[in-house]
Parts: sequence; C-alpha cells; structure tokens
Amino acid sequence: MSNVILEHSYRYSKPSELTVTAEGPNLSLSTSGFGTTPDLFFRGKIAQPRMIGDILLSLVRVVQSRFSLPPAMLARILALADPVITCGEDRIRFEAFSACCSVYARVDLLPEAVDGSLVATGTTNVDFNPGIRAALAQLRDYEPAGFTVGATEFALESGGETTIERKVKLPVRWLKGFVEAQAHQSRMEPRFEIKGVEVRRFVQGLPRGGSSGRPAFVVGAGSGLRLSMLGDGKAIRVGGIERLRLLEESLRHAKILRVYGNADGTVSAWEMDCGTARITIVLSPDVWRGFSGEGQVLQTLAEELPEESLERVRNAMSWSPRVDVGSFSGICSLEPTAVRSALARLGARGLAGFDLADGAYFRRELPFDLSLVEKLQPRLIAARKLISENLVQVVTNTPDLIEAWVQGSGCEHRVVLTPDGNRCTCPWYAKHPEDRGPCKHVLAVQIVTGDSDEA
Repeated sequence: MSNVILEHSYRYSKPSELTVTAEGPNLSLSTSGFGTTPDLFFRGKIAQPRMIGDILLSLVRVVQSRFSLPPAMLARILALADPVITCGEDRIRFEAFSACCSVYARVDLLPEAVDGSLVATGTTNVDFNPGIRAALAQLRDYEPAGFTVGATEFALESGGETTIERKVKLPVRWLKGFVEAQAHQSRMEPRFEIKGVEVRRFVQGLPRGGSSGRPAFVVGAGSGLRLSMLGDGKAIRVGGIERLRLLEESLRHAKILRVYGNADGTVSAWEMDCGTARITIVLSPDVWRGFSGEGQVLQTLAEELPEESLERVRNAMSWSPRVDVGSFSGICSLEPTAVRSALARLGARGLAGFDLADGAYFRRELPFDLSLVEKLQPRLIAARKLISENLVQVVTNTPDLIEAWVQGSGCEHRVVLTPDGNRCTCPWYAKHPEDRGPCKHVLAVQIVTGDSDEA
C-alpha cells in the first residue's frame, strides 16, 4: 500500500508572482483548478506584511523538512509541496506536511490580518514556487503588500495567456495524513500556555540537530516550559524534539504559545498565536511515524451513519469557520451526539478540519478524489472481508463486555472489547496495541456489534 500513488494534474493559469504596482508590492498566489473551483477566491491588502511573510515561510520550512525519509525519495516528494488553502467566511487557512509526513502545519490568517474582498469560498492548492518564497522573505511593513488567492486571467481565457501544467504522482499518504491529523486534534486537550519572552526562551533553547532516539518530555516550569527526561501526568512526550524548531521563523512575532496533547501525551500540537495570525504544528509520536499510518479514523470510517444525517450536517456547515455542535443540533434536527458523529465522519472523509484554538470543526474539501479515502484503508477493507465471509463469531455482547472469535490464517483470534480498552491475540496487536488504531479483527467486531468510540 505504501507504493500506491494517485495521478493528478495541477494546472496553473500563470506562475505565482510578486508584482510591483503604484500602490506597492502585490503578492499573487496562483491556484490549481479542481472541479468547479473558482479562479479567484480572495484579493486584498496584508495588514502586517513582515509577520505574514515570516509565518508563511515557516509553513514552507515545514514542507521542505524531513526527519525520517530515504534521501532518494526526497526530490520526488518535495515536487509535490504545494500547500492546501481554504478560504472560509472570515479567514484564510494554509495546510501542509513535512516531507516525511510526521509534521502537519496550518497557518490561519484571521480577519484582522487582511483587508480585502472574499470573492468565493472553497479549498484548492497554491503554487509556492522558489520565486514566491524569495518574495515572502523580502516583505517589509513599510511597503504595502497586496494578497490575491487565484488568478482572474484564467477565467478570461486570453489568447496570450500562459498555462503551466504540471503532472505529478500524488502520494497516498498526503490524503491519509490530512484526515488522520484532524482526527488526532479533535481528541486533544490544552496542557500548557506560555507568553512572550518565555516562548522565545523555550524554542531558542531547544537542541539542534538530530535527536538521540530517546523521546523528551516537556513540563511546566514556573511561567515557562522546560525539557525533562521524565514526565508526569500533564507532561507532553515529544519524539524528535528538534521538530519544534520549525517555529523559529515566526518566533519574533509570538505572543502566546499554547500546547495541546492527546490522552497519553504522545501526539502534540503547538499553536503559536501572533495576534492576527496563528501557526499550528502537530507532531506525530516519533519522526519515523508519519500521520498517514496512524489508523485513528478507521472506527469512524467503519461506523454506519445515515447518509441523510451526514448531508444535513455537511450542507449546514457551508463554509463556516467554526461549527458549534449545539446550534447545529437545532439547525439539522439531530441530537448533539449525532452531530458530533457526523462531523467526525466528515472529517475522516476529508470534508472537515479541526481547529484547536476554536475547539471546533471547520469546512474544507481536500483537492483529492475523496471517494478513495475508504478504499485506501487496508485494515478496513480486510475487516469488511472477514465479515462478508462470516469469519466473525460474537459470543458475548453486553454494554460492559464484548467477546468474539475471528478466524485468522490457520487459527482463531480472541477479541475482547471493554470500556477500558480492546484486546486481540493477533501478532499485529501484540506489536502495536492500540496506539495505531484497531487491528482488522477488532475493527471487524466493532462493525458487527456497532461498538464505536465516536458514537
């Protein structure tokens, strides 16, 4: 499955560019058309050019970084380094991954960051070529800068228009990584918050170069944070602590650093608030564990939900920057639990992201063929095959205990599901327990019994 690729053509009406006008520099990001994607999403001025330039350069740095990847694969993956951009009702979001897929990054430009007109809402890719990266580095506050997402010339279809077409082989792990990263974020809780000088002191004090292979723990220290070899209940475990240095480019603008963690503290999110813009990076448990293989969305994808309920929630979302479960419950005439379940399912399909700062989902549609999401989950495919071949025998099914036998290759595996956790006797479970989602046998029993943590 790791060698599966998706053929996709990116078409840009012209290269992204920085032009100088009488009113100052104008930054134009050309978009890749996908389906009925408009040619123009947004045009306006940047309130703080230097800050926005630095934050977007941080995103570029994430894309160009690798922490665990064969060098021979690097050039091919970097060729696909076009960030995904979503224009919502009140903000612009950029999303991307590191080359090794162990770091997810998102930049949020809030309403105060830009002054202009939202022409259309939607999600697409943007062309971040070397010229644009150089232009971002040259932005200065004393020179007004314009910001355009899209290119009107493409819509005009002028005879002199140059179209740049770039055919690429899109790695499956980018599609899988996007849906996995939001699933992790939806389950996180805030752990730490530090301000101003403490943010700079912590990031600048991080070790440089590769890690020793041992994870570090981040713990509170007065008004700041420090590294420790041991962690308490609130500590954040970070494998590959050097990945946090990706925030250096934006450090001078940092006002607040908020840290989030999952239940066991192994996946963490680091949100740097710069006032009118934010950059968030999410770190996988270790540098060799890309988000694409985490398996956090398997239960959600396997869950049987009425398509009518999903469509109701999806239509109600429109392009809202945040989704309030309470209000959506009334709008969609669904129970809050059903709305949460639908949002998780839409997120697993790539139709919603999760914003930790708002504690809510937001609408976005990844520029991929989203019908492939479920088809690219081998454990889910294998679990459904076990069910279709009647290889799952449930012997106990109560609210507190589910027991089943699942036929394997030459043997039967015992599966036990309880409120405290799940177990299976297969080799896959012995190697990974539950830190990378359920094995195919557990997943099959969950589908048969309707047991799901997302309900």
